[in-house]
Amino acid sequence: MSAMVEIDDIRKIYDGGFEALGGVTLDIEEGEILALLGPNGAGKTTLISIICGITLPTGGHIRVGGHDVVSDYRAARTLIGLVPQEVNLEPFEKVINTVKFSRGLFGKGADDSYIEELLRRLSLWDKRNAAIRELSGGMKRRVLIAKALSHQPRVLFLDEPTAGVDVELRRDMWEIVAGLKADGVTIILTTHYIEEAEAIADRVGVINKGQLLLVEPKDELMERMGQKRLRIDLQEPVSEIPASLKGYDLALADEGRALMYVYDTRADRTGIATLIKEMSAAGLVLRDIQTSQNSLEDIFVGLVHEQEGAA
Repeated sequence: MSAMVEIDDIRKIYDGGFEALGGVTLDIEEGEILALLGPNGAGKTTLISIICGITLPTGGHIRVGGHDVVSDYRAARTLIGLVPQEVNLEPFEKVINTVKFSRGLFGKGADDSYIEELLRRLSLWDKRNAAIRELSGGMKRRVLIAKALSHQPRVLFLDEPTAGVDVELRRDMWEIVAGLKADGVTIILTTHYIEEAEAIADRVGVINKGQLLLVEPKDELMERMGQKRLRIDLQEPVSEIPASLKGYDLALADEGRALMYVYDTRADRTGIATLIKEMSAAGLVLRDIQTSQNSLEDIFVGLVHEQEGAA
């Protein structure tokens, strides 16, 4: 695969000196889904705005499909579809006219069959002649998605696309994303629903305070940084961990009714068998055992806290 989006040392400093982006470099491959995670104010929307030509960078260069987003703006922008966070639509216009107009803005000829297919996929066909102001919030979000896809872009940005929408729309959205990926469309997703990134992304980027902390294949990230936790429920609560078990990474939980043991899934030995044996020797009676894997959310929060601690 070749890079569809090339981001080279992008910086953005606003009037007053606030640095929204501090030198971001990233290649996004054709046909991949990249999930960009970060807290509010991390720089996600600023980066997307620069790529889409909405905001000018202070420094650096970005190319989309080989076209510079500043010097060759029209060619670059034609390749891009954007679903923004904000719902900003003409309230008195009909749904179908809104979508057709967006297609025309990009110089695309009329294609009624494609527009019908798109509206049907988004459950908007029955509402095609309704005015935007007559739609629910979820339906308006569907219109935004239809507008972004109206000119058949090769790169699609989804900036918090399912924030505050119904479960049905979220399911429909990810079905459409899967279909676009199969067609080779490059998709960049920002989301607060980390489970969505965990489910559909090929790679995960973590950004905070304008700095890209890492970009890795999702599965490798989970394997490299993932840990498992073993919860050991006790028959009787304890007030402290027995001295014979001090060598283990144990912590009391649930007011002494459980012990938590963290271990590395990559290690040759987990130490669980020896731990249980020594617990029995210490007079602790086990009632139940449960394991849980670190989620992508745990990893994300850990990275952000680590950066803040080093600041």
